[in-house]
Amino acid sequence: MNKVTSSEITGKTTPLKEVVISLYEAQEKIYPRSIFGYFTKWRWVMIWLTQLFFYGVPWLEWGHRQALLFDLDTKRFYIFKLVLYPQDLIYLTAILIISALSLFLFTAVAGRLWCGYTCPQTVYTEIFLWIERKIEGDRANRIKLDESSITANKLFKKAGKHFIWIAFAMWTGFTFVGYFTPIRELMSDFTHLQVGPWDTFWVCFYGFATYGNAGFMREQVCKYMCPYARFQSAMFDDDTLIVTYDEARGEPRGRRSRKTGKASSNLGSCIDCSLCVQVCPTGIDIRKGLQYECIGCGACADVCDTVMDKMDYPRGLIKYSTQNAITNLWTHKQMLQRIMRPRVLIYTAILWLIIIGLLVSLWFRTSFRVDVVRDRGVMARVTDDGMLENVYRLQIMNATENTQHYRLNVSGLKNLEIEAENAKEGEDTKDEEHIRTIAVKPAESRWLNVDLKVPDGSVESGSHKIEFQIQSLESKETVKEKSIFLVPR
Repeated sequence: MNKVTSSEITGKTTPLKEVVISLYEAQEKIYPRSIFGYFTKWRWVMIWLTQLFFYGVPWLEWGHRQALLFDLDTKRFYIFKLVLYPQDLIYLTAILIISALSLFLFTAVAGRLWCGYTCPQTVYTEIFLWIERKIEGDRANRIKLDESSITANKLFKKAGKHFIWIAFAMWTGFTFVGYFTPIRELMSDFTHLQVGPWDTFWVCFYGFATYGNAGFMREQVCKYMCPYARFQSAMFDDDTLIVTYDEARGEPRGRRSRKTGKASSNLGSCIDCSLCVQVCPTGIDIRKGLQYECIGCGACADVCDTVMDKMDYPRGLIKYSTQNAITNLWTHKQMLQRIMRPRVLIYTAILWLIIIGLLVSLWFRTSFRVDVVRDRGVMARVTDDGMLENVYRLQIMNATENTQHYRLNVSGLKNLEIEAENAKEGEDTKDEEHIRTIAVKPAESRWLNVDLKVPDGSVESGSHKIEFQIQSLESKETVKEKSIFLVPR
């Protein structure tokens, strides 16, 4: 914002007077009008489905644990039957890549329907708007209430609205944290006022983010903060489904009476009622063409269809279509035939390759993992009984929901002896082949100190390759991990 004097503008010597020139366009608050119609019903169907999933899944149990949980404390990721460890990050990465490619594919075919129907920002904005309408009324009543002076009625309505907003936002934050901290334990901690500082912080943080984004920022998030709107043009083409205004049919627009025939008025079908602007959650005029602010919710199509019904005009002045369909006057069937075009086929092929690769990898994934770590503090040492010893640490990670027993063996050197130090009584046995059996509890990992010994002088100096073989006694699966045995000079 710059301040200049009137003399600088006119070039004349006059008494100093400041003129304020704003470098930014003033943003007016948007009051979306409520609307009922085909696409609005589908939006609410998707809102119910997404929220039932979000708020309900953390309470589902699988066996004796939470079905979907990203437990950061124990470093375990539970996705129903699947148990993942930090070493399985590749699977989570693949899931994220599949989600991103699915969004790209869906955008190339159907435009921004994700934004209009299932995006969390859109969903929570619609929920907060519904609460606002129930308390303050529809568009005209809300505008009138905001412009009125402060009264007891206004304070009561505003306080009630914000109280419900905050309560809903905090429950949303609580549910979100419940995906990372067992939600039943979290609920018990809150009930008994024993919740930890980090859980409290994150519940409040995500609750405040929901309250601010859905209650105040709303369309500003979609227009200025969301990167998806900025790079959507890279995924759009003339066959992408978008909300379009049929300019050839609607222009020239103009107001008229219901009794006035369209032919006698020499006007198009658009009666310039501006209802399409009033119902738009981002406040744009769809009649100006495709704009990056459009989230493809179809609210303008619903309200325009109601106007067309009242005027006894055909529906579809504003509709879901494509640029090619509008330009070439294609039928619905011709428009659908352009779905399987090269861009879509490429996205689909890549997506299926990754999905198949992920499924194959999960199918052949063993029920446990093993990490072998050499003791960096002691490379090799000679014991009192004349044995040359190397020390290792084995981490055995049980990815099943049952206690598993594993048999440990090592090969690669003759006369090799094994000693597993921290095995509990009854959990390991020793036989003539120096084999150990270790028990690991469900979905847990266990560190095992392993000493490998050979008679001193029986092996030449240098680095010798050895191989740990760990076999599950229940599933009969075997994991092999290579390492080295060092013999100093």
